Amino acid sequence: MKIGVSSYSYSRLVRTGAMKQIEVIAAAKEAGFDVIEFSTIAVPEGKTLPGFAEELRKEADRVGLPIANYTIAADFLNGSDGNLEAEIARVKAEVDVAEILGVPGMRHDATRGFAADYTGPKSFDAAVSRLAEGCRAVTEYAASKGIKTMVENHGFFCQDSDRVEKLVTAVAHPNFGVLIDIGNFACADEDSQIAVGRLAPYAFHAHAKDFHIRPGYLPAPGEGWFMSRAGNYLRGAIIGHGDIPLLGCIRALKRAGFDGVLSIEFEGMEDVLTGIRIGRDNLVRLVEMAG
Repeated sequence: MKIGVSSYSYSRLVRTGAMKQIEVIAAAKEAGFDVIEFSTIAVPEGKTLPGFAEELRKEADRVGLPIANYTIAADFLNGSDGNLEAEIARVKAEVDVAEILGVPGMRHDATRGFAADYTGPKSFDAAVSRLAEGCRAVTEYAASKGIKTMVENHGFFCQDSDRVEKLVTAVAHPNFGVLIDIGNFACADEDSQIAVGRLAPYAFHAHAKDFHIRPGYLPAPGEGWFMSRAGNYLRGAIIGHGDIPLLGCIRALKRAGFDGVLSIEFEGMEDVLTGIRIGRDNLVRLVEMAG
């Protein structure tokens, strides 16, 4: 299993100008990671996304750190003003960017759910056929370029493991799978270890993420916390410092035969570089403990 890091982990430094996005590649290499993945590339002023993607790939080649995955937003219910064909075309263009990056896989969202003013049924079952149509069209295009596509348990609406499994089953394409984010199941108030066990057979890629969790019947903990779908409190944590059963989740991945990339996605309040460093050390130890 390779230990990676998402560029999203450095996003606070990039937003404040303390680090340029292209510099996270060397930082990740210095920190000891095997690979890096890019999440929503921040294109510098005056440059294009394809052009900057090529710069990132060349920098990764120079540093000697492979780019393992590309993560983008998508919404096959509401994206591109609700025009499914237009949203499919937009996401296919992102596949072209993934090809420039030289990645083997690309993760895109499915949807954040029905719009507030939608008047029909708002269940996941009501949406799954349209979501599957969008995902299937994108993965067929990506397969022609040798790039696997995947959906992540992300965004509340498509976050539960049974919903993600239902979508993968509906797409029914060998090029389409799951990016399992170990921590994100807590956002839908689901037991992470049970959820990982369910989705592990479909895993193309995985995120290691930890959260501090407090029950919603307690007073709000204050700054830095957000609410799960059911109203519990979550705050990003350094890997190994929170309440997610990481060791059990990693064991579930290994039992299913997963031997791909496990990337840290750090969302904590701590100093970014310190949080990433401690998280990597803890994750390496947990993977070794998992056998």
